[in-house]
Amino acid sequence: MNDRLFGTIVGIVIVLFVLFIPIGAHADPIVTQATSDSTVTNTTNTTTRIKTNPPSAISPSINSSNSDLCTVGVSGAVQTQILGISTGQAYRDANCERLKISKVLYDMGMKVAAVSVMCADFRVYDAMMKAGTPCPFDGKIGEEAKELWKDNPKHVPRKENVKSMDRGEFLEKLMGGIVGVVLLAMLAL
Repeated sequence: MNDRLFGTIVGIVIVLFVLFIPIGAHADPIVTQATSDSTVTNTTNTTTRIKTNPPSAISPSINSSNSDLCTVGVSGAVQTQILGISTGQAYRDANCERLKISKVLYDMGMKVAAVSVMCADFRVYDAMMKAGTPCPFDGKIGEEAKELWKDNPKHVPRKENVKSMDRGEFLEKLMGGIVGVVLLAMLAL
């Protein structure tokens, strides 16, 4: 998950949290007490007219139903009485792309190339080595490939480093979200 997606998700969660906190919870309740020994008949006729539709922010729909796409759609919206904001974005799925490329190569009869594509992932490389069937190296397979991998360790796929967010960066994003929610709440009042 990249920083931009994480920041977006944190902002949306904070906005939703603040929107569900009752703002008028601290108002004094209206208490009416009456005692009467008489009989009262009331007739009430009420008419309500709606002159405008309520405002609405609609999240964009991001179509990812096509099986040839290796994307994931994320969208969200927030609406107050005055301002509505909606956003959406599609993110690439590299593992899905790798699987599709490998499948197409395999379907074309290029089995060694298909396995080579999959071996670019360190998890597949490790599994193949542990199973005793090393990944192909420069067109070589089997024991020849195993020896070439030993002789060229710099070509071995490495675990991708996932950037973790440090405390300062987290607090900065959190404060940005809080400020955004406060400003949004001020617009709602």
